[in-house]
Amino acid sequence: MFWIILNPDYFTSNGFDITWNYYFASLLFVLASVTDFFDGYIARQWNQMTLLGAILDPLADKMLTLAAFLGLMLVGEASAWAIYIIIVRELFITGLRTVAVSENISVKASWAGKVKTVAQMVAIGFLLMRWPYGDLLLWFAVFLTLYSGFEYLWGFKNAFKKDNK
Repeated sequence: MFWIILNPDYFTSNGFDITWNYYFASLLFVLASVTDFFDGYIARQWNQMTLLGAILDPLADKMLTLAAFLGLMLVGEASAWAIYIIIVRELFITGLRTVAVSENISVKASWAGKVKTVAQMVAIGFLLMRWPYGDLLLWFAVFLTLYSGFEYLWGFKNAFKKDNK
């Protein structure tokens, strides 16, 4: 997907309209997002959740969304400031989650974090397809990204405080 976003001339030089580049990148993004959803759903339904999965699943989400955001930023379709804010939040919270896991503190995803991920994915879809309101959805995703980051920060603060008593 990242390569497709950055190399639209591959398709256009082979006789395809540029919109096929958008469609193909979007298709790959949607397929990766859907398989990620079902992976988590099946793990919960079959009670196959592991500590490694709890760490790697959010990282896989971040790698997918950040690849799309960085590609869109590099081709001028997404605000560098918005992407910077998202990346900083994701790295910070991932660091906190790693510390929490090392201290045997639960690191389950919050509802705000899940809503943030969906909002980011919807914004990516709109930006990849060059649909109207993509920029607005991106900034809404930034707002939810910051909100969920503060929520995680508050939860970690309380968990670390409780654990140290």
